[in-house]
Amino acid sequence: MDKTLKRWSPIFVLPTFIAFLISFLIPFVLGLYLSFCNFRTVTDARFTGLENYILAFSENKDFLNSLKFTVLFTVIAVITINVIAFFLALVLTKGITGTNLFRTVFFMPNLIGGIVLGYIWQVIINGVLYNYGYSITSNAKFGFIGLVILMNWQMIGYMMIIYIAGIQNISTDIMEAAKVDGAGKFVTLFNITIPSVMPSITICLFLTITNSFKLFDQNLALTAGAPSKKTQMVALDIYNTFYGRSGAEGQGQAKAVIFFIIVAVVALLQLYFTRSREVEN
Repeated sequence: MDKTLKRWSPIFVLPTFIAFLISFLIPFVLGLYLSFCNFRTVTDARFTGLENYILAFSENKDFLNSLKFTVLFTVIAVITINVIAFFLALVLTKGITGTNLFRTVFFMPNLIGGIVLGYIWQVIINGVLYNYGYSITSNAKFGFIGLVILMNWQMIGYMMIIYIAGIQNISTDIMEAAKVDGAGKFVTLFNITIPSVMPSITICLFLTITNSFKLFDQNLALTAGAPSKKTQMVALDIYNTFYGRSGAEGQGQAKAVIFFIIVAVVALLQLYFTRSREVEN
């Protein structure tokens, strides 16, 4: 049986490998090369070395400002989403009436497209701010808070489902033993529940970090970077550089490569740290 699997496994893997090459690896390598070129189309690319990378940081402050804004947004969004989602998961695993209904309601926002969510929350927030003579684009703080609220509303239900699965997987014997030993709610939470759901925490942190960093649709629909690009996240800045400025395609590609490296490093560090905690527990 093992010999048969080894003989035929490359054939079954081949379609997936071809799809991976065509949809990811080849475009990625080509994009990396184009980040060192000036080009309008792929066929007229002219190699310019590190010029695009230097310009990305030195030509104006848009990229650095958007990077700072994105990092701050990601930190706040990741913390609030995971704390609230974990709390809701704890509540909804207590056997309260209507648990399945609450799970469905909390999860539903994740099914709505980012552009639609952005416009929905733009209408809601502007409806409140207009009463005070403001709009979401009149102050960067309003835009930042709006993006955090939107991201929480969209992602909390999804993360909650993952945390619920992790909590329900905790052995009842361990929880009963803790009660017999007289462990309080906080001791049980921090010494048993949280360490036991570290695999779920790993997944949720990875998803919220990567989704927060690469937020684009919601940012475009909610504020479009206004006022004066102060609420412009990195993905939107890359889009505006690539498609909004003639002759800056190479610079936009360089920004995309830089952004990819940053997100990959942060995500890998997070995975390393949280997975090491899984091993310890």
